[in-house]
Amino acid sequence: MNLLRALTTISGMTLISRILGFVRDVLIARVFGAGMATDAFFVAFRIPNLLRRLFAEGAFSQAFVPILAEYKSRRTFEETRGLIDRVATLLSICLFLVALAGVIAAPAIIYVSAPGFGGSPEKFELAADLLRITFPYILFISLGALAGGILNTWSKFTVPALTPALLNISFIAFTLWGAPMMDPPVLALAWAVFVGGVLQLAFQLPFLMRLNLMPRLRFKSDDDGAWRVLKQMIPAIFGVSISQISLLINTIFASFLVTGSVTWLYYADRLMEFPAGLLGAALGTILLPSLSRHHADKSAEEYSRLLDWGLRLTMLLTLPAALALAILATPLVATLFYHGKFSADDVLMTRDALIAYSVGLSGLILVKVLAPGFYARQNIKTPVKIAVITLIATQLMNLALIMPLRHAGLALAIGLGACLNASLLYYKLRLHGIYQPQPGWMVFMLKIFMALAAMGCALWFASGTDSSWLISSTLDRALRLTWIVALGAMIYFVMLWLLGFRLHDFSQKGVL
Repeated sequence: MNLLRALTTISGMTLISRILGFVRDVLIARVFGAGMATDAFFVAFRIPNLLRRLFAEGAFSQAFVPILAEYKSRRTFEETRGLIDRVATLLSICLFLVALAGVIAAPAIIYVSAPGFGGSPEKFELAADLLRITFPYILFISLGALAGGILNTWSKFTVPALTPALLNISFIAFTLWGAPMMDPPVLALAWAVFVGGVLQLAFQLPFLMRLNLMPRLRFKSDDDGAWRVLKQMIPAIFGVSISQISLLINTIFASFLVTGSVTWLYYADRLMEFPAGLLGAALGTILLPSLSRHHADKSAEEYSRLLDWGLRLTMLLTLPAALALAILATPLVATLFYHGKFSADDVLMTRDALIAYSVGLSGLILVKVLAPGFYARQNIKTPVKIAVITLIATQLMNLALIMPLRHAGLALAIGLGACLNASLLYYKLRLHGIYQPQPGWMVFMLKIFMALAAMGCALWFASGTDSSWLISSTLDRALRLTWIVALGAMIYFVMLWLLGFRLHDFSQKGVL
């Protein structure tokens, strides 16, 4: 299997979801603006969304996929199917209890996660009501992640990659047609989350049936494989999802700032997630099963070479994305969100957060490449230790930066924390002899920096002043931003081509 082709396929499917995500955010910004209702919703949505990252995309996938790949490689189909059945049963029971507890304890959860809302009873009650609706999302999306992990292990990458688009479609439908019928209208966003979770799970089930891997409810208390997954998952919850825990703590800090701070951080985070999802999530998806197979086959050299390939692709694509986000922060925010109730001040406040977030974009995606280097070997301890250090450092930076930079300081702390996390993971991979860089890294990076310099100069002069983006019409902003982004991309990749880069240089075979 050509991993570059698989990466392109997953990124293409993710692009569809991200475009729909921007449509959803544009509509939410236009209909609801940035105020009490959106602050309450984004707090209520962030909590189950955090748990999604913890249980689903984060700890569960990293614990389940390596063991599933081991079973697929070394055991019979019936044994592998039995593992799936028992893991699905244990996960369903745990998640149902978590979802039930979340619905019952919604006010207490809001009080802990956004204590600043306590000074506004109306905002507090609204956030609690919204959380009661959104919390069951964790059950549906985590079971959807189980389905996606199975499909990815069988090299069926397209379906799981396309699945997140269904949540965005749900948001769009409820914003356009549900909000006018609900009181308050923001309830529509909460129900969009609930329905979106159901759709994402239901969409994948027919594809599991075709593989004869539809999970069945079975419990066996002494099943070694299922308990190994849960044992690996508990510490991985912290290790994989450190950035999401930091985001939740940031919400606590932001709840004490001026109204709108939570919303500004949310929109900036959404813009940063666009390149992070296209590359980071896609790389993590294809690397983990292949690394797990190489480890099972004791192919240390191929294991290291695969990590090197992932790191080179990350540097090649994330550095220009981070630079573009910083330079084009105002054009991006103004073009996408400066409509309806989203004011010029909201644009500038979101811009500040986006510039701060861009500092850590490469670090955030590097973690998606480096962490599987440990999890594929079923080594949970090392990433967890690094996560603890990162979390402590991030919160110390929060305390230092929140006063001078306000909400942008919280975003900057997240970015710097991601860079620290990636640096420590890289150091440990080298220290343990797991990863050995392939020759040519110095020349490789020098060429990238030359291309970045050319692209950065072009974007800087072409983007003009911030005020020019605030007085233009929506169509003018969209057309202007399109040609500027196209210009920057063309200059960057033409420079790389002139410096000797070719697409076939990044071809990589994988085994599953």
